[in-house]
Amino acid sequence: MIDTINAISGTPTGHNVAIALALMAAFLHALFGALQKGRHDPWLSRAVIDASYGLIAAPVALFVVPWPEPHMWPIFALVVVIHIGYKLAQAASYTRGAYTVVYPVVRGTGPLFTVIGAGLLFSEHFTPGQWAGVALLVSGIWGLALYNLRTLTVGRETMVSALALAVLTGGFVAAYTTVDAYGIRATANPFTFLAWFFFLDGWFMPLLTLRRWGHIPKTEILPLVKRGVTGAIVAYFSFGAVMMATRIDRVGEAAVLRETSTVFAALIGWLVLGEKVGPRRTGLMALIALGAVVVEFAGNR
Repeated sequence: MIDTINAISGTPTGHNVAIALALMAAFLHALFGALQKGRHDPWLSRAVIDASYGLIAAPVALFVVPWPEPHMWPIFALVVVIHIGYKLAQAASYTRGAYTVVYPVVRGTGPLFTVIGAGLLFSEHFTPGQWAGVALLVSGIWGLALYNLRTLTVGRETMVSALALAVLTGGFVAAYTTVDAYGIRATANPFTFLAWFFFLDGWFMPLLTLRRWGHIPKTEILPLVKRGVTGAIVAYFSFGAVMMATRIDRVGEAAVLRETSTVFAALIGWLVLGEKVGPRRTGLMALIALGAVVVEFAGNR
């Protein structure tokens, strides 16, 4: 499989595969966000998801895939630190704002910074048409933020801080997307990066939230554990898909396409979480997705 991945990297076939992987990651990441924001404490939801994927990844990392090369350990250290910052900011934003408010801003802010980072780190450059697509995407994000500030009444007292934390989280999304893409390209075996990432990344949140477990009713422990295992499986496919996309094709395009997850997030928030979305917010989320589509098609001309 590694030979196949290397063979299609940078080719038209690889580009098409990367598109499919990025779109799959978009849906799965929206589902992952809903799992964290569901009925349980977002901090505990994230902790049990991380513990689940850390435990599952441990035997694979230690006994199945090749161990990382020496030059990978500083990269892993940086990756873990960035992901810790992302998780702290994300959990704090979910604590203060509704899922359909926070999620689009988080996922939509990241691509702008990622495109800039990909240009600096990987010498990727967007066409004018692609930058127009990024502008559409960002316009949808900030239009959504302004609409929320003007119209929503539930959680109004924490709305500004929720949006500020969402933008901060988006910055961490850009940082981890860029650095993770560098890491998965820096090792000979991409599955080594993925297995060791999940193994190393899975322990911070469980340790951070130990005291919170004492406040959970016993009847909620099993449902929370089930949510964690489900979230771990979703995380493997979501993160693995977008990381493979960045390995075989352009980092910036994969990051932008993944943010069509805002459309999936709107549907999940409405159908599953019972949050009111409304036509205007749905239209603004669709504008974010349209920007991602323009980025893709403008890059193929």
